[in-house]
Amino acid sequence: MQRVGRRLLLCVVLAMLGETGLCAQNESSAKALAGAPSAPPSAAVTPEEQQLLKATEAFVRDLYAWGPDYKLTLGPLTQSAAADFYKVSLQVSFSGQSDKGEVYVSKDGKTVLRGDLFSLQADPYEQVREHLNIAGNPTTGPENAPITLVEFADFECPHCREFSQNFEAIRQKFPQVRLVYKDFPLIDIHPWAETAAIAGRCAYMQSPAAFWKMHDAIFKNQDNINPDDAYDEFNSFAKSQGLDADGFKSCLSSPEAAKAVEANRADGVTIGISSTPTIYVNGRPVVGGDPGTVEQYIQYELSRQGKQ
Repeated sequence: MQRVGRRLLLCVVLAMLGETGLCAQNESSAKALAGAPSAPPSAAVTPEEQQLLKATEAFVRDLYAWGPDYKLTLGPLTQSAAADFYKVSLQVSFSGQSDKGEVYVSKDGKTVLRGDLFSLQADPYEQVREHLNIAGNPTTGPENAPITLVEFADFECPHCREFSQNFEAIRQKFPQVRLVYKDFPLIDIHPWAETAAIAGRCAYMQSPAAFWKMHDAIFKNQDNINPDDAYDEFNSFAKSQGLDADGFKSCLSSPEAAKAVEANRADGVTIGISSTPTIYVNGRPVVGGDPGTVEQYIQYELSRQGKQ
């Protein structure tokens, strides 16, 4: 699986917190967080809550050996799924790199939990599904499919190419499955991934079916594409697929295509994606796109719906 290398230190630490959600955020966000204050806004924070945040900060700093060079912002305190625990958001910055995580703190100030906290009375993947926003994205498979796979991928990612190859076998085994493709270019480590994502979107804007031809062409030629010739390569692919060459070339620099790619990436950041490919099977995440796990989740979802 492809990870964001330039923030590796913070990603590893935040993975220990059970949260690697924003390891792929853009540079402007990182710089903004780097300048964030070390304490949450004081408005509406009671003295008791302020003391709890201060104690939590001291504990977390000691737990992860975050010295004074690490800028840490905690809060606000929000109610978690467990009545006796607050959820505490964290923002940590070090050496120009920034990211987010969260911990859970008991209201009596005696316990800190890291990782995920779920309610037994709620669907654990409901909020994820609400932020997948699949409308307006390339899709293949029946529209009324009982199982929808949402793939967040990067055209420069070798493991995304591998999942694309594996999906053909999955589709043959489960023809009732639909796949929705969403862009998540890892711009920190893949220099032509965003251009490729825009190229895919431009193909889609001309013809939804053409997207998948562009998708396959990019992955097939992935090893031969480099930042210097990527633009020409994508225009060549478009021409070979019978697309309007002038319209495609114009689209590559259009704000519309770029905004669509950025919207997909923002969705991924919101639901906590930090690596590609990440596949959601009716909302269940499969980080890395392991085909065995994807098939397991498909079978489980089909059995739940009585459609095995």
